[in-house]
Amino acid sequence: MNPRDRFLHSCRGEVVDRPPVWLMRQAGRYLPEYRAVRKGVSFLEMCADVERAVEVSLQPIDLVGSEAVILFQDIFTPIPGMGVKLDFAPGPVIEEPIRDAAQIEALRIPDPRETVPFVFEILGRLREAVADRDVPVLGFAGAPFTLAAYLIQGSGSKDFSILKAMMQTRPDEVDALLEKLTQLTIDYLLAQIEAGAEAVQLFDTWAGLLDPAAYQRWVQPAHERIAEALADAPAPLILYVQNGSHIVDLAAKSGADVISLDWRLRLADVARQHGQHVSLQGNLDPCWLHAPRERIFEMVREMADDASSARGHILNLGHGCLPDTPVEGVRAFTDAARALGD
Repeated sequence: MNPRDRFLHSCRGEVVDRPPVWLMRQAGRYLPEYRAVRKGVSFLEMCADVERAVEVSLQPIDLVGSEAVILFQDIFTPIPGMGVKLDFAPGPVIEEPIRDAAQIEALRIPDPRETVPFVFEILGRLREAVADRDVPVLGFAGAPFTLAAYLIQGSGSKDFSILKAMMQTRPDEVDALLEKLTQLTIDYLLAQIEAGAEAVQLFDTWAGLLDPAAYQRWVQPAHERIAEALADAPAPLILYVQNGSHIVDLAAKSGADVISLDWRLRLADVARQHGQHVSLQGNLDPCWLHAPRERIFEMVREMADDASSARGHILNLGHGCLPDTPVEGVRAFTDAARALGD
């Protein structure tokens, strides 16, 4: 099978010859070639620079053997179009955190084609670049709860205490913010699919901070609405919730075609419990890419075996590549995936 068919069939639970492979944050600081392209350019400038973004998006195909191209952007790319000023240091830092009803009311829900046209130009360029290689192009977006977490807290946090306090003291205002962010996310993902994304991933980095009841109250409705809005689109939806082992049952019922898992749970258990109606992605600890090549091959075989009872499985990490990830470890990971077909 070619990489495109293998990937899309796996997402949809159709027959494949072996699991496809790609890595979250596969274009990043661990690659010397990425650092060379990024040199002298801020992160925001890099995201808006079509030539550079296309180049680094494509690097993992030839440099480390990835079998999918994911759009180089950040989850906060569409947020300035709402009227929010922010910077990266290196994560998002909000100039004026969203803390009251008037600020929420003032937020626009923009047409992303007008506010971030470079995203869709990049996607179109990527489709052209890999057309003769049959490699799938992936888009992505940040999930509403994670975007709201940053917007309210003002930056990253270990516990997001300001966010959680606001959820308890002013839930209606948090609901109003989540409503706008959900519509923004739906519009953004549909525009990406229209521009050429063949699958899209929804990143909910901070939803795993919540207990199951809070997750069901504040997170699950947005996931379900997004999945429903994309149900008739030609691109499968992948849902990733970091630190989400305690809510995997809810993630599996979100309507996503694929749930991406971290290393804190057993693939075999999830495959047995949910693998008949949702495909799985993951779930190697990124730090394990420091292991010897032979050990990486062994771990990939173990993951493939554990997920074998699921309707589909995509080999990936349980989180993104870290800056100190050895390039040879990433190559071993993708080589091990291809070896499964031998």
